[in-house]
Amino acid sequence: MLLVLLGWGVGATVLLYVLYSWLIPTAVQFNGSLALLWHDVIVERALDTLTRSTRPQRLLKAVQKHATRGDPQSVISAIDHFCRHSEWAMNIGDEKGSILDSVVSEVNPEKVLELGTYCGYSTVRIARLLPPGARLITLEFNADYAAIARQVIIWAGLEDKVQLVEGASEDWIPRMKEHFGIETFDFVFLDHWKDRYLPDTKLMEDCGLLRKGTVLLADNVICPGVPDYLAYVRNSLSYKSCYFKSHLEYTKAEDGLEKSVFLG
Repeated sequence: MLLVLLGWGVGATVLLYVLYSWLIPTAVQFNGSLALLWHDVIVERALDTLTRSTRPQRLLKAVQKHATRGDPQSVISAIDHFCRHSEWAMNIGDEKGSILDSVVSEVNPEKVLELGTYCGYSTVRIARLLPPGARLITLEFNADYAAIARQVIIWAGLEDKVQLVEGASEDWIPRMKEHFGIETFDFVFLDHWKDRYLPDTKLMEDCGLLRKGTVLLADNVICPGVPDYLAYVRNSLSYKSCYFKSHLEYTKAEDGLEKSVFLG
């Protein structure tokens, strides 16, 4: 009887391992909603409970263990490896990250605003490509995320180019000119709360932070999606927009980036 129970226990353990590590992740690869539910809710909560740590904390440990201090590319590579082989995280990811790199290199901005820092992955991607003297202001609402992002940015050696600000975007956008001396931004990367894409874009317009030629690049426009934002920038005479088809970070589910040039 004991051997039977032991056999059942081993079999159940093997089955759970196969489900967790291979079958379910493979099954959700092509469905963005299921991928987000599995990785960003079920797995994250389970690992937080089991490890008594948070995903951002685990990501930071991977950076400190595998990335070379002062080398932004090694930080990016360490995070990508962590997200593909250890634990999914909601960074822009390597595939869409290459699109971000191309747009930043094309614009060559001196004044950049990032809405949504999370753990600093896209911040590092952007900041490493900026010309000397350029300035990147990144806003993060979650104080715990901001604390991790600061350490990631410092590990990459980019703290002189980046100013991380904690707080809500709707509170800080109207204060940009007064508090930071920013007249207009050359490039804005939107990757925060999806329901804030449109109101924050309109708020930047109202505050005069966009000049003719300012480039807005929005992530996750398909998954989870921002239909109100897309309708606005694609139909407004104030923008010229194009869509870069890609995939949700570290999956095969469709997602993409929307590039919108402000025409004034």
